[in-house]
Amino acid sequence: MKTEIKKLPKAEIEIEFELSADEFQHHIEHALEHLKQHVKVDGFRPGQAPAKMVEDRINTETLLLEAGDMAVKASYYKFIEENKLEPIGEPEVSIIKIAKGNPFLFKAKIVVLPEISLPDYKEIAKTIKGKEISVSESDIEDALAYLQKSRAKFSQQDKPAGDNDFVEIEYQSKDVDGNKVVKDRFTLGQGGFLKDFENNVKGMKAGEEKEFNVKFPDSAPRKDLAGKEISFKVKMVSVQKMELPEVNDEFAKQLGGFDTLVTLKSNIKEGITVEKTEEEKQRKRGEILEKIAEKCDFEIPEKLVAYEQERLFEDLKNNITNRFKLTFENYLASIKQTEEEIKKTFAKEAQKKLKTFLVLREIGKKENIEVTKEETEEEMNKAIASYSKEQVDKIDIEQLKEYSKGVIFNEKIFQFLEKLSG
Repeated sequence: MKTEIKKLPKAEIEIEFELSADEFQHHIEHALEHLKQHVKVDGFRPGQAPAKMVEDRINTETLLLEAGDMAVKASYYKFIEENKLEPIGEPEVSIIKIAKGNPFLFKAKIVVLPEISLPDYKEIAKTIKGKEISVSESDIEDALAYLQKSRAKFSQQDKPAGDNDFVEIEYQSKDVDGNKVVKDRFTLGQGGFLKDFENNVKGMKAGEEKEFNVKFPDSAPRKDLAGKEISFKVKMVSVQKMELPEVNDEFAKQLGGFDTLVTLKSNIKEGITVEKTEEEKQRKRGEILEKIAEKCDFEIPEKLVAYEQERLFEDLKNNITNRFKLTFENYLASIKQTEEEIKKTFAKEAQKKLKTFLVLREIGKKENIEVTKEETEEEMNKAIASYSKEQVDKIDIEQLKEYSKGVIFNEKIFQFLEKLSG
């Protein structure tokens, strides 16, 4: 078999294959063996008739197409394996010449992972230093305040709502999410809503309804609302007085496992330290990888970017429907965008994610980082232990295996780079 490779733009390559007449004849014979299982010849059981008799009953074009398909698959996958290529998706195949007693010629165009020339990543990693972890008294007090609120007692009030009252409301707007009724509960005066919104809610009693306009700031998280004046209709469902327990030794004991307030604070400090340590680890890892990626210049295949954009888009859809209990169609209507317009906004993020992924992967290859079967099984078992029985029944074991292997592979690379940075 002869092959000729031509490099194309955007990480594509075109391979021209030429099989000799004898090589292609082998595939014709193989195709005949396969097809004769489905050809009926009087006096013979299926698959037992002589090849010549079967061939006489098969359309030449059908035989050649079957042989061509077999030849393409066998030649293509052999070439990919021998040249250690990593194609993305299936090849685009075009037949150039196919006939009995002649060489078989075809082309296969594929998108491959780009070649990456790494900078001195070890030296770059050494320049990234971690930040000191500290837990302030304010951090501890904030956590205590959260625990205090979680143990608060509530009592219904027949009075106008005011600051520090716990209110339950229903609201809707013809300008937002298709006038859908939304229920919410929050403490007035603590920034749960826009200040103008809360000021209009103050003074309302249970059962009272009110309509008012609110001007959203230009920096509003939802771009479709930023800088606009939106009309709301609000119903006060209930007004409750919130009584907070005193934070003392008795409060600590009621939480369980703590003898004194000092012990509780010490435990809170340890927990915050763990959280901040993890946050700093992720920040440092991100900075190391970003600095290395900045020194790499390679073209990411459009097909790969499209796959990643689709994945990010699906994540958004799931988040909208699961977190906000809003149909994606209503969400699109509220922001006045199409699915394709949203997907385009993910292009830059997809490029960045793919670049760092490919750089990390290349470092792992350079450092000969490997994942053992035992390590993969241990990671899989950890994941399975966190699933419900219903979830376990739906698991794709091979998919979980590849995912677990990838998690360990990435972790080993990051640990290697972190040791260099100190």
